[in-house]
Amino acid sequence: MASSAQPGTGPTEEFRFPGNRLGLPEQGPGSVSGWGRRILALLLDWLIAGLVASAITSKPMWAGGNDYNTSQLVTFFAMSAILTGLVGSTIGHRVCGLRVVPVRGTKTDTVPPGLIAGVIRSLLICLLLPAVVYDRDRRGLHDRAAKTVVVHR
Repeated sequence: MASSAQPGTGPTEEFRFPGNRLGLPEQGPGSVSGWGRRILALLLDWLIAGLVASAITSKPMWAGGNDYNTSQLVTFFAMSAILTGLVGSTIGHRVCGLRVVPVRGTKTDTVPPGLIAGVIRSLLICLLLPAVVYDRDRRGLHDRAAKTVVVHR
């Protein structure tokens, strides 16, 4: 006698791996990125923004202070919004072999997401909470709002 799977007990055709529902491959170029590379890319971008803010405020990174912290956040936002929107990746993404692509329906494009998507995505990342709330395709609220996904190069 053949046994039938109970609903909700295993992968379905709709969700077999992160990115399946978006038409992305399971592994290799174009597949959804894991958390390790994404976090490393974020830390690299934050460090670069800190170095730029340090040059702007003429204060060392470790000095802190309101003017430095604001400068670092504004620099991070501008760098992320512009680079993600127009090029499809920040410096951290490039170093980690990642890119941000737009999702259109159930397909993804290879073109950059556009400046508006970059601004939406970066603004929500700066708020932090949307970046830590995510779905089965590893898309945070910032990616869902901007209609993007982070994939391997």
